[in-house]
Formats: sequence, C-alpha cells, structure tokens
Amino acid sequence: MVSFTVRMTFHPDDRQEIADALRKLAAASREEPGCMSYIPHYVQGDPDTVLIYEQYRDEAAAEAHRQSDHFKKHAVGALYQRMRERTREDLVALV
Repeated sequence: MVSFTVRMTFHPDDRQEIADALRKLAAASREEPGCMSYIPHYVQGDPDTVLIYEQYRDEAAAEAHRQSDHFKKHAVGALYQRMRERTREDLVALV
C-alpha cells in the first residue's frame, strides 16, 4: 500500500474555487480502481491550508492517479495554479 499526505496553502480569495476543485478531484479519485482513500481536509484554524490524505493499492495505482484526466484538470489545472506552497510526506504503515 502507498500512503502519503499533500499539504498546500492558498490565498484567502481563492477559497471557493479551491473547495470546488477539491470536491471534483476527490469524487473522481475515489472512483479509481486502485484508490483506497482520498480525503481532503482543511487544517483547523487555518482555512487557507489544505491537507489531502491519499492511499493507493500500489505505486502503479498512484501513478495512474497522477496520469488521470481528472488529476490533470482539477489538481494541475486548478489547485497547482493557485497554490502558494506545497509539501508531500510519504507514510509507512506501522501495521
């Protein structure tokens, strides 16, 4: 299993557009056969920071996600165009 988080910060003026893009991206991503979990969150107390928890069956499924039309449209075409900062943390399950 491949698990990671992606943290992005945005300008307050972009909140509605970011929320719309995240809803569409999450709905489409959850339909991917290799996607186990895709959950976007706002950071409590910081509505301009988003954290997405993602989990895929394997690296091939994660790569298929990155190559999907919905990722290119909603992540690359919307989120990435407005983000101020982005970090990714790869996770290793304890059990």
